[in-house]
Parts: sequence; C-alpha cells; structure tokens
Amino acid sequence: MVVFAGQGDARRSMELLWRAGAEPRSAPGPKPALSVDLIVRSAIELADAEGMSALSMRAVGERLGRTAMALYTYVPSKTELIDLMCDQVFGDLRDDHDLSGGWRPALAALAGDLWDFHLRHPWLLQVSYARPVLGPGEFRMQETVLRVLFATGLPAGQVRRLVGALLNVVRGAVQIAAESQLALKETGLSDEDWWRARTSALGELAPDLAERYPNVARLGEESAPPPAAGVSYLEHEARLSFEAGVAVLADGIEVAVVSGS
Repeated sequence: MVVFAGQGDARRSMELLWRAGAEPRSAPGPKPALSVDLIVRSAIELADAEGMSALSMRAVGERLGRTAMALYTYVPSKTELIDLMCDQVFGDLRDDHDLSGGWRPALAALAGDLWDFHLRHPWLLQVSYARPVLGPGEFRMQETVLRVLFATGLPAGQVRRLVGALLNVVRGAVQIAAESQLALKETGLSDEDWWRARTSALGELAPDLAERYPNVARLGEESAPPPAAGVSYLEHEARLSFEAGVAVLADGIEVAVVSGS
C-alpha cells in the first residue's frame, strides 16, 4: 500500500506543520490536555508498533483515552496526521555528522543513521516521495543530507542528484529488511525455514539448475559472512547490499571529485 502525503487542505496542512495557527485549548477536566504534538507522538508510537494499517484517528484517540472526535479539533483528518507524523520523525534524525575526517566517513555514518531510522519507523517506507510534506522536519533532514554532500565540493547540480541516489540506495535496501521482519510477523515462518522448504523441493524438481542458470549458480560460490544472532538471512543480505551500494556510490563521488566534474 502506497500512501501519498500532502493530500489535505494545503493551507491548513501547512499551518499545522509550521504550527502557525493558534492551537485549540482543551476543555477543563480530569483528563490530560490534548495537543497536536501529543496526538502526533501517539500516532507515531502506534504506527511503529502496529504498522500503517493500524493507524486511524479512532485508534490514536483510544491510546490517549479520547474519542476520535476530540482529536479532530486539533488535526482535521488522518491525511494531515500522516503529514505531521512524517515531518516529526524527519526532524528527529541526527544532524551532527562529523566532517573532520572528510565527507566519506560522514556519508557512511549518515547512511547508517538513515538505515536505522527507517527500521525504527518502517511505516515510513509506505509513504511515497512523490509528494513531500514541506514541513520543518523534512527541511531539516534535507539540510542534514546536503551538509554532508556539499562537503564533497561538488557543484549544487550534482549534489541535487546525489541526494536522490543516496536515499534510493538506503530506501531500496532497508525496505527488504523491513519486509523480512514483517514477513515473520505476518506468516509465522522465518526466512530460514521458508528457504529450507523451497530449496529442498527445488533441488528435487530441478537437479540441473546450476547447468541451466550458470550465472545464478555463481552467486553461491562465494560465501557471505553469517548473520548476527537474531538477524534473519534476508535482513542480513539487505544490509550487505546496502553497505555495498553506499560504498559504490561513494567510489563514484570520489571519481567525480578527483576529475572535477
């Protein structure tokens, strides 16, 4: 399921993102006061724990001991809520990557933070890049990435393209890792058990597989380091692909820097 941000009323959404309008006051009473920030944090906790499919104004209200109608006074709908959630987590990303050792280690650290960030908030992988939220958190994340990439000394036009390249490398690999975790939760079957059952049947049904597909067979000739305890096979492979992708991207940047292009 793909979710598009920025689908609510443009003016109201931007006011909420930038906290430009006066926030409604909670009615006096024994219950804790509501606020936009409290609602957004509760929604993020819900999505982190149960996924985007569990997110609704009613579910968030239940976590806060309120009705969905009480939330609408602060956030008009789930559409605006998703915008606020995205912007909030973007703004939580670390922005102090050390450039004293050069741009390359800083880039590796930034990429690693982006990997961890998406695994903490896997629902974010369902939100399309096609419609940015244009809030302060998103601009802060862009500033963080650009700070590292501009340290390469490359011109703005190239840096602009590198932002997309970096985010696509990270997002493409971490999506597999997140889906591996979800597959275990949804199916009750681990990657290892799934592959064991399928490869056993495949070996019987296609004993000449290596001869028929020699280039595929070559992939199994070099063994990869085993995954750490508690990490699934597919999640481990996704991490190795991520690290290789970031390294190759950095190599390409290095060439561009040296050639002055």
